[in-house]
Amino acid sequence: MHATLPLLAKSDFPALNRGRVETLQINLGYLCNQTCLHCHVDAGPRRTEIMDKQTVQTVLDYLKAKNIKTVDLTGGAPEMNPHFRYLVRQASSMGVRIIDRCNLTILEDESYAWLAEFLAQHKVEVVASLPCYLSDNVDAQRGKGVFESSIRAIQRLNQLGYGVEGSGLMLTLVYNPQGASLPPSQTDLEIAYKRELHLRFGIVFNQLFTITNMPIKRFGSTLISQGKFASYMQLLKEAYSEDNLAGVMCKKLISIDWKGYVYDCDFNQMLNLPLHEEGGKPTHLSDLITQNIAGTPIVVMDHCYGCTAGQGSSCGGALD
Repeated sequence: MHATLPLLAKSDFPALNRGRVETLQINLGYLCNQTCLHCHVDAGPRRTEIMDKQTVQTVLDYLKAKNIKTVDLTGGAPEMNPHFRYLVRQASSMGVRIIDRCNLTILEDESYAWLAEFLAQHKVEVVASLPCYLSDNVDAQRGKGVFESSIRAIQRLNQLGYGVEGSGLMLTLVYNPQGASLPPSQTDLEIAYKRELHLRFGIVFNQLFTITNMPIKRFGSTLISQGKFASYMQLLKEAYSEDNLAGVMCKKLISIDWKGYVYDCDFNQMLNLPLHEEGGKPTHLSDLITQNIAGTPIVVMDHCYGCTAGQGSSCGGALD
């Protein structure tokens, strides 16, 4: 795999400082039942990195100490972590809003037959990747048969009340472009998704997020192999919007890796750009339980243009 960090390090991206941490984004491990082309984590079935029970407990201690109101669970497939249910139960008992970044196909795995009902029971918000409402496009990006499996999984979630108005069970779908292009209008695409998915499959959902592909890890390496890295970075820079700076997720979020180390965002985590204490030591979440990091600088490089290009992009979709 081609390294992208050397191509991103020399940057003129504006300096940023964080505000109060409101969301803890937790990568529970890189193990996944899929291998997707656009994956910036390089997750897959052969990855062995998994957050252990002690680190999960540190996460819970931090949530309680800092009165964090939102946890955003990512992977890989976060549900494949053996401590996933323990973390969800404990965080739910604290009244924390829980988001699960679900790839949908995991719901069809016999080993996870419990998952859909468990998520509904604890009112976990499901944020699920569905790169298109057409099967060929999804299968090209995520693997043969993924579209049909995803549709069945969404229909099952609908049966439990997800996406149904008044149910209190939030279902968000996520669109990523298939290649080196920016997402279209999130508002317009959401209208098209809702129309086509309901017409074709009777599916309902609450909202759509559009997320720009980041020029790092698997996608970044593919760009380099295709000779498109420089042109994609130029596209991101030419579409830069200063107005998006105020809404970038790193100002109110920190990302935790499977070992418990702290990063400004999931993308910095994948580039191994951690927060550092004085003296250069990477910051562990346990170090922050008694610290206030509001106002501290955020590590920025050229990949940050992916969050500020066009309508903007974050784990919560478009910024404008």
